Amino acid sequence: MKAIPQITAGEAATLVRSGDVLIVGGFGMTGNPVHLLNALAETGTRELTYVGNNVGEPGLGGGRLLRNGQIRKAIGSFFTSNPEVVRAAHSGEIEVELLPQGTLAEAIRAGGAGIGGFFTPTGAGTRLAEGKESRLIDEREMVLASPVRGDVALVRAWKADTAGNLVYRMTESNFNQAAATAARLVIAEAEQVVSAGELDPNSIHTPGCFVDYLVQARVRPEDLGSSVSVSADHKRVDDSRMAMARVALAELRAGDVVNLGVGIPTLVADLIRPEHGIVLHSENGMLGVGPEPESGGAMQHPVNAGKIPVTALPGSSYFDSAASFGMIRGGHVDVAIMGGLQVDQVGNLANWTVPGRPLLGVGGAMDLASGAGRLIITMSHTDKRGASKVVRRCDLPLTATGVVDVLITELAVFRFVERRMKLVKLMPGVPQSQVAAATEAEYDTNLD
Repeated sequence: MKAIPQITAGEAATLVRSGDVLIVGGFGMTGNPVHLLNALAETGTRELTYVGNNVGEPGLGGGRLLRNGQIRKAIGSFFTSNPEVVRAAHSGEIEVELLPQGTLAEAIRAGGAGIGGFFTPTGAGTRLAEGKESRLIDEREMVLASPVRGDVALVRAWKADTAGNLVYRMTESNFNQAAATAARLVIAEAEQVVSAGELDPNSIHTPGCFVDYLVQARVRPEDLGSSVSVSADHKRVDDSRMAMARVALAELRAGDVVNLGVGIPTLVADLIRPEHGIVLHSENGMLGVGPEPESGGAMQHPVNAGKIPVTALPGSSYFDSAASFGMIRGGHVDVAIMGGLQVDQVGNLANWTVPGRPLLGVGGAMDLASGAGRLIITMSHTDKRGASKVVRRCDLPLTATGVVDVLITELAVFRFVERRMKLVKLMPGVPQSQVAAATEAEYDTNLD
């Protein structure tokens, strides 16, 4: 069996050349090849195109490359988690290309598999589809996505053997598995490197033929950023938000596979009990998400898509991001509960950006909005100025068209039937006149 050269992080960094396209694994700082990125930050390499879900966190991983001015362009899905990237993009210091998270994962997978492109329903009818070829397939509008391939891929594994085989741990597979296939040169850092034959062949996620160099590097708490401890989670909880979460829970059925977005939807997780029979899906690669642990962080526990440490319920499973979004697009996620910035009277959703605001990330929102079996939106009925967010027509950039099934606000519950909006429930103590006064959209009334 061929032995893969084992080198230091510093030696690995010298293999990256100025102008290279760099594909980086990780989701947040989980499974992030932080030691390789930190070593690269000590070199004079410049003009890099950085491809990854996000560009680290401030001063961590890709965030160090950004501070050094080593990144020319970033291609990714959710840059908002690093405000320094957002500032650099808005000031013109770096060029940014934003892709839906599932499209990014599949584009990297396609690049590694030699596929020349693919059509996806994600993003159809939105700003991110502008200028791209689209066509009607099985009566759905599909957008052509191009493959992504790099000069160098940097990935993080839990275990490797001297033949280059890689094993990822818990939710650390994320973008690593696809990234390891999609570059001319692949460098893997691993917590442990063992002799060939010590890994069970059934457990290997990345075969050694994809890997060119190995670096042994042990992760430290300071490498994990905001995921280092469950104590870093700060949920906003009040009676109104919890009431909305309870209504959303009542919309779920036993056996549903459910994805929860950030904000109010995360409160639903705190209400779910084993007897409900609900299976939680996290788009960074986990099915069977349990409650937050009482202590610990990403060194001991899996991490959800909000980068928060969680527990794993009996029967749970882990997988990479490309497989996770295949579940979503393929109709294997029954319900998505998400937040919203605007919902209009025909069920269009806007929830990912506000022009002029320092936001730069779509994440998995477009994939979930168009791919989940049912879409439930929880949001405040009006904005901070008192303007209605339940509108005749969305004027913010769309996430998806005609997708909302249920809208829950602190005032009322609406259902959408054949793209017609119906008021079906008033929240406790809220008169119908208050809902009418706060709602710009036209709707029918059919109270339970």
